[in-house]
Amino acid sequence: MSQQEPRHYLAVYPGSFDPPTNGHLDIARRGARLFDQLIVAVYAFPAKNVLFSVDERVALWQEVIAEEGLQNVRVEKFTGLAIKYVRAVGGQAIIKGLRSPNDFGTEFQQGLMNRKLAPEIETVCLLTNLEHLFVSSSLLKEVAGLGGDVTDMLPATVIRALQQKQTGKN
Repeated sequence: MSQQEPRHYLAVYPGSFDPPTNGHLDIARRGARLFDQLIVAVYAFPAKNVLFSVDERVALWQEVIAEEGLQNVRVEKFTGLAIKYVRAVGGQAIIKGLRSPNDFGTEFQQGLMNRKLAPEIETVCLLTNLEHLFVSSSLLKEVAGLGGDVTDMLPATVIRALQQKQTGKN
């Protein structure tokens, strides 16, 4: 019996990440433990108003990943269908974070469509930690914009960038 080459497992964690939150970071950390390599894929053109450009969002993620010391994680931007991107980079899985039953419904539907389009790629859903249950990028931007304290819900790098945006220094 011949010995097989060890398999390299690559997952992609796609999203708009405007901005990356501690909840996003938690999912990335956990995904990095499950797979040999993880790509945090920042969607360039989300169908919502973004505060940070795609290059700013990528740079924020890169800094956060470096600060965390996640050696097997890289950050890239992408356009088009996420599942096509996953296939193009040779990924075996797409990672999604779930906070609520609403997230489950949306991700379930997307996961089934992705399964139809690329049956060889698995969808792996990771449940949020309780401390991140109510956290969303949109809500944090709104609260921060109105002067609320969001410092325990965002990485320090993101807090600094958000403060610069709010004061018009960027």
